[in-house]
Amino acid sequence: MAQLPKFAYGGQAVIEGVLIRGRTNFSLAVRRRDGSITACQETLNPLYTGRVRRWPLLRGTLALAETLTLGIKALHRSAQLAMTDAPSDQNQGESPQDEMSSAALAVTLAVSLVLGIAIFFLVPLLVARALDSFVPSDLASNLIEGAVRLVMLLGYIWGIGHIRDIRRVFAYHGAEHMVVHTQEAGLPLTVANARNFPTPHPRCGTAFLLAVVLVSIVVFSLVGRPSIEWRILSRILLLPVIAGISYEIIRFSGAHQSGWLGIALAYPGLLLQRLTTRQPDDGQVEVAICAMQSAIAADVGQPYQPSFPARPDAVASQPAGETRGK
Repeated sequence: MAQLPKFAYGGQAVIEGVLIRGRTNFSLAVRRRDGSITACQETLNPLYTGRVRRWPLLRGTLALAETLTLGIKALHRSAQLAMTDAPSDQNQGESPQDEMSSAALAVTLAVSLVLGIAIFFLVPLLVARALDSFVPSDLASNLIEGAVRLVMLLGYIWGIGHIRDIRRVFAYHGAEHMVVHTQEAGLPLTVANARNFPTPHPRCGTAFLLAVVLVSIVVFSLVGRPSIEWRILSRILLLPVIAGISYEIIRFSGAHQSGWLGIALAYPGLLLQRLTTRQPDDGQVEVAICAMQSAIAADVGQPYQPSFPARPDAVASQPAGETRGK
């Protein structure tokens, strides 16, 4: 493949698959019901690759919007692919026929944002406000709100981690990180090489969520304790600011993995990823490798077909990450 300047590839785990975001394209690789792997490539919206992507703070909000949009699309598409066999005349670049419409995507995104803000931002605020008569300090009130938000996040992650299907997604999450580590190290993308790396990674959505919670404590402390109406409004209006600062922290820690400051900033997120990643089996690592190879191929304008053979025994045959492939 043609050589390109260094780029920080990253991705998400989906249903029986992995999404990798490239320079100008994203790739989705999914293990189908018959054990084969299908890789789909799609060009990214120019909004996500344009000049704004290089502006500090603003790019954090843009990255959040992109992650949510691509994640919803990829989940919908991966669910379709995972439930079907590959056609006999399979074109590995195919896409499902029943694509999510723009209207459905917009509604799903809006509902997700409203629920996320209501549960993880407004509920902690209301809990802290209920204790205001017992807490004379504005700083203490905001610390209580932040603590409630953190406990809710940890409880949510811990809770869904007990769902069998989510454990499989967490194993694909670990596979995605291992393959990203391998690509960043400049090694050939093989299962054996990926096995040399851990499942946590500094540039991770889990780390970003934790950074949002911690940064929000600082930002909201600057607001103090105005009326409840202004406090609710501040939680909504300041979210892009918090996302922007959090993104820059994650970006810095990912780019300075060997420096003490980068290590210190990344450590809490890496620790939390013990809950959101699991050790994948070899079949799941193969899917992550296909997603990475497909994204790189799309960036250099080359077609791609997964080279791994079908593995019928790799499709949800056991709780993810509880055994390791040989």
